[in-house]
Amino acid sequence: MEYTDPQNFLNRECTWVKFNERVLRESTVPSNPLLEQLNFIAISASNLDEFFMIRVAGVKHLVESELDHHDIAGMTPQEQFDAIETMVHEQVHQQYTYLQSLRQRLASEGLRFVTPEELNEEEFMWLESYFEREIYPVVTPMAVDPSHPFPFLSSLSLNLAVLLRRREGDDSVKTAILPVPSPVLDRIIAVPVQDGTREKRFLFLEDILSTFAERFFLGCEILETTPFRVTRDADLDIDDDAEDLLAEVVKSLKKRRKGAAVRLELHEAASRMVRSLLMTELQLEEKDVYTIPGPLDLKVFFSFTGIKGYDYLRYPPAFPQPSWELGKSEAPDLWSAIAENDIMVHHPYETFDTVEEFIRQAATDPNVLAIKQTLYRVSSKSLIIAALAQAAENGKQVTVLMEVKARFDEENNIHMAAKLEKAGCHVIYGIMGLKTHSKITLVVRREEDGIRRYVHLATGNYNGKTARIYTDVGVFTANTLIGVDASAFFNLLSGYSDSPQWNKLAVAPINLRERIYEEIDREIAWAKAGKKASITAKMNSLLDKEVIAKLYEASQAGVHIRLIVRGICVLRPGVPGLSENIEVHSVVGRYLEHSRLFCFHNNGKEDVFISSADWMPRNLNERVELMIPIEYKPHKERIKKILSLYFKDNVKAYAMNSDGTYRYFSDSRQGEAIHSQKQLQEMAEAHTRELRELGLKRQIKGL
Repeated sequence: MEYTDPQNFLNRECTWVKFNERVLRESTVPSNPLLEQLNFIAISASNLDEFFMIRVAGVKHLVESELDHHDIAGMTPQEQFDAIETMVHEQVHQQYTYLQSLRQRLASEGLRFVTPEELNEEEFMWLESYFEREIYPVVTPMAVDPSHPFPFLSSLSLNLAVLLRRREGDDSVKTAILPVPSPVLDRIIAVPVQDGTREKRFLFLEDILSTFAERFFLGCEILETTPFRVTRDADLDIDDDAEDLLAEVVKSLKKRRKGAAVRLELHEAASRMVRSLLMTELQLEEKDVYTIPGPLDLKVFFSFTGIKGYDYLRYPPAFPQPSWELGKSEAPDLWSAIAENDIMVHHPYETFDTVEEFIRQAATDPNVLAIKQTLYRVSSKSLIIAALAQAAENGKQVTVLMEVKARFDEENNIHMAAKLEKAGCHVIYGIMGLKTHSKITLVVRREEDGIRRYVHLATGNYNGKTARIYTDVGVFTANTLIGVDASAFFNLLSGYSDSPQWNKLAVAPINLRERIYEEIDREIAWAKAGKKASITAKMNSLLDKEVIAKLYEASQAGVHIRLIVRGICVLRPGVPGLSENIEVHSVVGRYLEHSRLFCFHNNGKEDVFISSADWMPRNLNERVELMIPIEYKPHKERIKKILSLYFKDNVKAYAMNSDGTYRYFSDSRQGEAIHSQKQLQEMAEAHTRELRELGLKRQIKGL
């Protein structure tokens, strides 16, 4: 059988739109509190922004190139664009249908969005004063005429298109642009609460600007003010032959701000004249225009969902717990605890503070000689950056590979890298031609019996902010062979060292792909020998054609394959004669499922791994990634239990059909409700209670 036939695959872009549909669906789930439902609408909007800036822009480039190109599913660029356009227009319609329902329910809770026209006389006087004081000084109108060319409008900025004419003299219709200054002013503005009312009312900044637009055009009559928003191509064009990678990224970032327009969002009240003008100036076609029946840029609700005094409209608080395994250890300090047994942490159920404390203690411990770390995405107020800088100032050898090509984090990473260099750290700005996506820290420490290496390896970024909402697994180890591999890995990144013979780690693009094939082939062999054979894998995306073909081959050999794929999945599960032994689930809930976990039965030996890599061509071919074997039996059992729980989930899980659609388990659930994320949180809290009851609180300072 030809497993790589295009009919055996789904289109990547369409499966992504289906993923965002699952995110958006959470805004309709009654068990989600109202403000959390609103948050899911904002998440879906944020996802679409990035999708257009990167993926749709790329498809449009392919269409324009007129190259004879077909994707993994055999679709031409034009076919892909047409499919995307149809699906996303429908999804945007769903967004605003759901939003309208949500606004009505929020109003019943005393949170109402109004227009300036709905204010009474006293409130309107307040608004007028607010406009003159806070808004008018900030806004600069931009005329559009032969002496004032259409201005360049930055990507994702919100603007008003204004049609006007003079009250006297020239009665021709003129055009202007009013930028909505939402980056510097709050876009949602609370109306002062009047005595005797509990209702809180809110105005959108663009509505206020529209109401007082005449103030910017004295002597003119305003005919129309229409909100619109432009999305531009934001993919970086990095020259892999450039001599200075950092300078090349900085240059590309400047180009990003001026990328070609790929989408126009326009309020439904727009006249044909405004629509035509904007399409012409932005060089867009009708399919690129999204008519919006409400406020543009629904990311605005991210800040609103945190409004004070409405905790009952949000999820109950869930706090990261202390590390259970560290808590059980009776070792006198952190280093002894790790040397005694590997330590596993599961975020966000267990606190990321454990990872930050590992770096902080390494920075201040006089016995630590060197710290080496890869950083892909870090928060702007990173405690890890501060600890690494302190380590360098304390005289330790600190080497950091800061990936300056991490999409949409490039500027922040460049800024963080500069801080590290200023403190005396040796900073590597990524590797030309590859993104370093691995998550690894190596601490070299002098001890009584010689030098010992301590290593932290993880599925997620060293980012304390996202660690509160992303699920990830990390392991601390003093395993000698992993320590040797870690040293070789950093030598590979920082110098001209050839790839060594790896003891434990699988490294992309060197041997990770081959290790995956090896594990799948072993299961195929066991199945053909009449033995039990199974693969359970959890990842963010599944796209690699060759890996999927291997999974199809395994399915036909009788291997039972269970996949948990949050986002893109181009594999077709449950196709007779191809993938009837493969099932795909997707979990979308309070936390973003980010961990990559793999279990191969191997005739009962059970090879278990964690990894920074999804099964995608970019991860296996174009990025520096790691896959780490989990050999400590308690950790094997713990990861198997996590994977099993995800497959039992019937509250936040979906099952994928062979045509790429999904069915929501909750719609047909019978019996006990199993909510994987909720149960994992409850397990972490139970472990904390267990530690307290046993009196085994950690005595390590800071933990």
